[in-house]
Amino acid sequence: MQTLSEENYLKVIYHIDKEGQKVTPTAIAEALNNNPASVVDMLRKLVEKKLIHYDKVKGAKLTEKGKNIAISIVRKHRLWEAFLLEKLGYGWDEVHNIAEQLEHVQQDELADRLDKFLGFPQYDPHGDPIPKANGETAITYKTALAEVEEGKSYKVVAVKDTSVSFLQYLKKLDIGIGTELTLVEKIPFDNSMVIMIGNNLKTTVSKEFAQNLVVHE
Repeated sequence: MQTLSEENYLKVIYHIDKEGQKVTPTAIAEALNNNPASVVDMLRKLVEKKLIHYDKVKGAKLTEKGKNIAISIVRKHRLWEAFLLEKLGYGWDEVHNIAEQLEHVQQDELADRLDKFLGFPQYDPHGDPIPKANGETAITYKTALAEVEEGKSYKVVAVKDTSVSFLQYLKKLDIGIGTELTLVEKIPFDNSMVIMIGNNLKTTVSKEFAQNLVVHE
């Protein structure tokens, strides 16, 4: 049995690795808002439990056992987010922190029942793919609004930044998963962008905003 802290480490290692980044103590510390020294201590414990491999040069890598646990946690988290939004009426800016608590429920059958109850959703409210029991996931979209061409229309499929402030800002602009956006103009001076939201609102957004909104043509 893993502690809550150990599960959080496994989840963070899984996410960093999925992004194609090297899983260093510094990267983990930044993700968990922790100090690198305490991270190294936890990595030693996870190695002892055979949940990760760790090398100072190559970084940390989940073992098969560790990966299965991490996927299970991520699966529960994203299913709970979908449940909270669709069935309990929470906003997409509210579900993450609640799901952070619910993801640690030690009952795998609960996740299977939740998945079935929700109609086997492929994505959570923020557009992240929900792993199936066998670890398979739907397509992960990665193209940010900042990378697309002028004059074309795109559909919002995910958000990279799931902070409350960013999600509330999107809500204020009436942007959600499935919203159609047209890139009207890129402004070279500061890399900001003029976008059309649906057919109604034209507004200017920052480069940071555009980097955190994932779209698909």
